[in-house]
Amino acid sequence: MYFMRGKIAFALKIVLLSIIGAILLMLTQSAFAQREYVIATFLALTILVLALTYLSKISIPLKFFIPGILLLTAFVIGPILYTVTMSGFNYKTGNIISKEEAISLIEIRGVEADPAGISFDIKLGISDGQEAILVSDIANAKYFISTVSTRVDVDPRDVVLNEYGVAVSAPDFTALTDSELANADKSYSKKHFIYKGEYFISLEGFEAGIVSRQVLEYLPLTDQFKNLINGSIYSDNGRGNFSLPDGSAAILEPGWRAPIWFENYSKIFTDSRVREPLVRVFIWTVIFASATVLTTFALGLLLALALNKPIRGRRIYRSILVLPYAMPSVMSILIWGGMFNTEFGAINTLLGTDIAWFSDPNFARLAVILVNLWLGFPYFYLISSGSLQAIPGELLEAAAIDGANPRQIFRKITLPLLLQILSPLLIASFAFNFNNFNLIYLLTGGGPRSELDGEIAGATDILISYTYKIAFGSSTQDLGLASAISLIIFILVASISLYGLRRSKVLETFA
Repeated sequence: MYFMRGKIAFALKIVLLSIIGAILLMLTQSAFAQREYVIATFLALTILVLALTYLSKISIPLKFFIPGILLLTAFVIGPILYTVTMSGFNYKTGNIISKEEAISLIEIRGVEADPAGISFDIKLGISDGQEAILVSDIANAKYFISTVSTRVDVDPRDVVLNEYGVAVSAPDFTALTDSELANADKSYSKKHFIYKGEYFISLEGFEAGIVSRQVLEYLPLTDQFKNLINGSIYSDNGRGNFSLPDGSAAILEPGWRAPIWFENYSKIFTDSRVREPLVRVFIWTVIFASATVLTTFALGLLLALALNKPIRGRRIYRSILVLPYAMPSVMSILIWGGMFNTEFGAINTLLGTDIAWFSDPNFARLAVILVNLWLGFPYFYLISSGSLQAIPGELLEAAAIDGANPRQIFRKITLPLLLQILSPLLIASFAFNFNNFNLIYLLTGGGPRSELDGEIAGATDILISYTYKIAFGSSTQDLGLASAISLIIFILVASISLYGLRRSKVLETFA
């Protein structure tokens, strides 16, 4: 005990806190360097809180709770707050980056190649301390050195040509080495090298340059883009894009993340393209979760009742029933997926049928429920077996003496007591299956669905898999809308769980 409280223990605590603090400080500096200021602030506060908690006597219980509190904040509360924040943004494909990055990219992409399609062979290098290119106009036997501000013609007699007639060396020009070329892409590719008049040379790789001209110019004073060809003005439309003021659909890409407040939520209820599949998916999600809980609980309880009686080989039967629960669910789902294969699956072979399980919506839904029944009944068998043994035998004996038959005993005594004991687990199972992403994704992929009609939601998609497809499963990844739906799922599951717990009076029991 003295070892745990003495100077050695204090020294070990200092060493451990120093190591943890050093690691967190390094991560803080890295976060600041990456401009992740929220993460950096949280890490800095973590260092301060750990020091105050373990190097002072501010609170003894806090020494035990603070690791859990910090992890809860970092991995639960933080993601929830981030999801809530992103649900209020136009945050999708084409509107991912910041506004400053979008402006820079629009300027880089806002060029137009010369109508004649003129291009040259080039060599990257340095001239007069500036990044430069040595240009070879092989057709006209002309050569010049170009930077972002100057162009200097070079006498053909002063250049060194390779076997293809391309200049590789010239006076006042130092070509980049192979090692320097590896790091030259970011700096050279964004520069416009002088050619003639409004035209410049933009790079196409390290060995070719295309004659182009700037079409779009950013006007920082008015925060607008001007088309230098026709004079059109593109203004910030408040939704993360520069667009024409005439209300046309013409916008400049890319856009940026922009706050649109509650528009993603209103879209869920007002946009038929979002509302109709969402309602359909929600109804199936409730049916799927409810059917799963009812079937797995019923089968698990039935087996528990059957094996609650002394029969020969009961331990062997129990071990066999637990096997589906002990096997990794991912492997079980993939095996079942193969068994439901239309042409080669074991199920159609045994039944002598050719049912397209994953092509027909009704059969696909049935397959999902059957597979989840296989995965879930061992869990309810185990907890039902334990709960049956917790019911006092005197109650059952007294009921039998009073003349109740086994069916009445089960309906009036056993089942009500089981439901009171298992209500929290039934609610937890419903909440888990409400978000059972693995089963849907691995077994059916949410299908079947009509991809030719542009449908995102399939017949077996539940809310979480549908949200995943909105966020990552289509050409337009709408992360803002997916965040809004995720928040609604969270509220639904939390509300259903809280209502079920209050109805079961479990909270009152433990109060």
